[in-house]
Amino acid sequence: MNPDLNEFFSQENSISRKSAETIVNNTLFKCDDGELFLESTVSESLVLDDGKIKNTSYDSSKGYGLRSVNNDITTYSHSNELTEESLKQSAKVILDASKNFSGKLSSGPQKTNKHLYADVNPIEAKNFSEKIDLLNKIDKYLRSKNSYVKQVSSSIFSEYQQIEIIRPDNQSYSDKRPLVRFNVSVMVEKNGRKETGSYGTGGRKILDEYITELNWKKVCDIALKQALVNLESVDAPAGEMKVVLGPGWPGILLHEAIGHGLEGDFNRKKTSAFSNLMGQKIADEQVTVVDDGTIENRRGSITIDDEGTPTNKTVLIEKGILKNYIQDRLNARLMNVQPTGNGRRESFEHIPMPRMTNTYMLSGKYHPEEIIKSVDNGIYAVAFGGGQVDITNGKFVFSCTEAYEIKNGKIGRPLKGATLIGNGPDVLTKVKMVGNDMELDAGVGTCGKNGQWVPVGVGQPTILIDSITVGGTKN
Repeated sequence: MNPDLNEFFSQENSISRKSAETIVNNTLFKCDDGELFLESTVSESLVLDDGKIKNTSYDSSKGYGLRSVNNDITTYSHSNELTEESLKQSAKVILDASKNFSGKLSSGPQKTNKHLYADVNPIEAKNFSEKIDLLNKIDKYLRSKNSYVKQVSSSIFSEYQQIEIIRPDNQSYSDKRPLVRFNVSVMVEKNGRKETGSYGTGGRKILDEYITELNWKKVCDIALKQALVNLESVDAPAGEMKVVLGPGWPGILLHEAIGHGLEGDFNRKKTSAFSNLMGQKIADEQVTVVDDGTIENRRGSITIDDEGTPTNKTVLIEKGILKNYIQDRLNARLMNVQPTGNGRRESFEHIPMPRMTNTYMLSGKYHPEEIIKSVDNGIYAVAFGGGQVDITNGKFVFSCTEAYEIKNGKIGRPLKGATLIGNGPDVLTKVKMVGNDMELDAGVGTCGKNGQWVPVGVGQPTILIDSITVGGTKN
């Protein structure tokens, strides 16, 4: 778990491990917490649009971030030049800001030998021409499937991130993280009407795991089905009504409307709609929600977080009762609880903060068909696009990219223009039936917070919300 990563301490970088450790110790000895975060990342992106290469890129970055934490004050200095002189300059910035502090260094995270993904560079799994050939096959496959197909876009993104964390107690932690995402979008046209569909998959394995012929054709078929369904869609109704959310990706609503409100920083500062509700009933007793960063090879999983803490399976809501918040080290210390392994950062240029990993609702007892049959008039939402959330009150607006009407307990016509409007705390109390079909999303989620983006996972079973405001386009 703690190999000597020559990636960071080599003649090229002009700094030894011993020198880095000495600088860290001499800089952070009066702080409550802090670390030197080292990162090296390479990434490759390929996009094929209508049989032509639209974009290709290969990027590499390397750098460090030196952080001190005193009470709730964070001082941070970073650079893409890993040399002894550069690190000394950062140390001076930290020392100047911390000279009036006298803290007690928090103990470092416990180490484990558990690894959630293999140490592989997914970029090297296939050569460039093989990837382009695959994207061309996808274009031809979709056009041969249906004459309504007018535009096809497909993409492959691969990343390999190496990190090491050095603490002032001479403890160090390291991780090597592969990441792959494969996406297809298709536009269809019929009688002058154009609609789109999209689907993707990914995770922390090599690309080959996601692009077997069976898998890439499945991704294409789902994207095409969504586009063709939308081609036949009618205007969505508006008003208060029952809404059934499908399994898997609709968990993005749970992530945004509820998950962010359960992050430790918002609750320590009492800016969340869930502040001061620990131990109280905030949802129907059927609702249990967890944040689980320990699922092998999942997009949102990490062996250790970006502070060195092993990730956990943290129960956030248990049978309707608020049990835990999502914590990094700073907020956990100030709230007198244990960190949950959710201290994450986009890169060495950013400070860590409490972030979700894979957040999902556990299965209940109802069969999905039983849930649909219970609805006389409502909407069945299968997929979502963009949305907005205000964590101070939990209010959200989400647009459906695939939805259907429910009439007399049966799924009916596809709908267009449906949006769900409500607030997270209220929705939790209106969950009436929870299905037995929990699914995780296909591995494409990315979460933004304070300008930082990290890969995440979402999931849920089919659930019935008894009443929610639907914004529609029907006159």
